[in-house]
Amino acid sequence: MNSADVSAIVVTLALAFLSAVLLLLIALPLSWKLARTRSKLKPVVLSCIALPLVLPPTVLGFYLLILFSPDNTLGSIWEGLFGAPLAFSFSALVIGSVIYSLPFAVQPLYSGFSQFNSDMLVEARLLNLPKKVVWRRIILPAIRPSLMVSFGLSFAHTLGEFGVVLMIGGSIEGSTRVVSIALFEHVESLQFAKAHLLAGLLTGFSFILLVILYSLGKSRKAGWSWI
Repeated sequence: MNSADVSAIVVTLALAFLSAVLLLLIALPLSWKLARTRSKLKPVVLSCIALPLVLPPTVLGFYLLILFSPDNTLGSIWEGLFGAPLAFSFSALVIGSVIYSLPFAVQPLYSGFSQFNSDMLVEARLLNLPKKVVWRRIILPAIRPSLMVSFGLSFAHTLGEFGVVLMIGGSIEGSTRVVSIALFEHVESLQFAKAHLLAGLLTGFSFILLVILYSLGKSRKAGWSWI
């Protein structure tokens, strides 16, 4: 394995970990709100979250590329603040990954919160427990399997991204060249031995991760039904 492929693995793991952490921070309050609301807009919000499940990755990547362009507001503001374009950067990969993997983070948490025993919250109110204590001592421990599945699915899904990262990141070594892109380039150049190595690593790691997630998924609170 050459240094370029090692770099691609490092970039991929960094992208998957950072995206999974950000997704957990976003999906936690979002899933809690969705599980407890009866708003008529709830199906619309759930549909928007689930859209990446059915939308071709290249379509999402195309619109994100336009959004990240310096000719648009977001891209222009980003370049003004950081002095570099947002498109074809590691930051663009993180933003794209968060959007693309959002349903994989939300669904386990949404299912966990939907099955949460609200009677415990009533008791907590009667005891005048602070919200921080309620979350730390009651809510989060009750949905721990869902939290772990949410993080794991987000991480695993980001590992295999191709269409979105290709559109908004390209293939810049050490920055946006991830394993899926490196694998594609090896196949394109007929370097099948290198392609087999990367494909085997991805397959083996993904399989082990899924075994762990399915073990956690035995608990009803982990939530394995899709939106």
